Amino acid sequence: MTFDLASWCASWLGSAPVEVFYSRVSISSVHGVRLADGRSVYVKAREDDGRAVSCLTAQASLASRGLPCPRPITPVVVVDGLAVHAEESLPGGEMLLGSSPDVARRYAAVFARLTAALEEVVVAPPLPNPRWSRWDHSDSGVWPVIGFLDARDQSVVPAFVVEIAERVRKRLLAADRPCVLGHADFEAQNLRWQDGDVLAVHDWDSLGWQPEAALVGAAAGAFANASPPSLVPVASSAAFLEAYQSCRGRWFSGEELEIAWAASLWTAVHNARWEALHGDAPVSLEAVREQGPERLRLAGA
Repeated sequence: MTFDLASWCASWLGSAPVEVFYSRVSISSVHGVRLADGRSVYVKAREDDGRAVSCLTAQASLASRGLPCPRPITPVVVVDGLAVHAEESLPGGEMLLGSSPDVARRYAAVFARLTAALEEVVVAPPLPNPRWSRWDHSDSGVWPVIGFLDARDQSVVPAFVVEIAERVRKRLLAADRPCVLGHADFEAQNLRWQDGDVLAVHDWDSLGWQPEAALVGAAAGAFANASPPSLVPVASSAAFLEAYQSCRGRWFSGEELEIAWAASLWTAVHNARWEALHGDAPVSLEAVREQGPERLRLAGA
């Protein structure tokens, strides 16, 4: 995933980079650059799968209304199959770590605020959903097609992980609820806090289009994730769900709560599969083993 960063900055930002102060390459590449004109910006590039314009439009809408997210400063530009854009730098702040019920409530309040704001955004659905939340895929089998994962030896994935994934996906697919926009990678590593308040929410490339309860449930299970990812305690997910509903002033139905609990497991089983396929420490895997039965019970799965 490479492109000519210097030429792109000169063409689209009107100034050449004089320093790259941050660089990370994963699903997308992110480069923090200091330009000759003194500005500091982040340039992001990811495979052009048709999602980027909707995600960036939503991000721009939130930023224009004062929500805590970086303001895009270019449109999406497709370069050799990559969707590239630049956004402002929001320096400072730190991660809010921990997975206690009190921390869960703080994250839930932010998620509720963002979800409410996204109700006013009208964009084409950003599909397909991010791969770690893509339980709604139409591929054969329980997992979405992810070439570099599918090429590995699937026999190393424990049977209980596959079984839980099958039960979770069946429960989620049985729900007939309208889809909404929501942040589908709402994890500690993507937020920064300052003086007790959220300063910035990053990674708007990971906007999702799924039932509200599913998006909330996924966040309720994953909000504490940094590295390596895991699964928060059941009591903390419960606190997140309760606080979210209270902030929104709307209480989920019994079916919606089941959807939320089912979704709280999907990212974790995706991560457990990843760990097994890569030989990583079984952090998510052991959390799924321990919490899976109770979360499945709460999901009616």
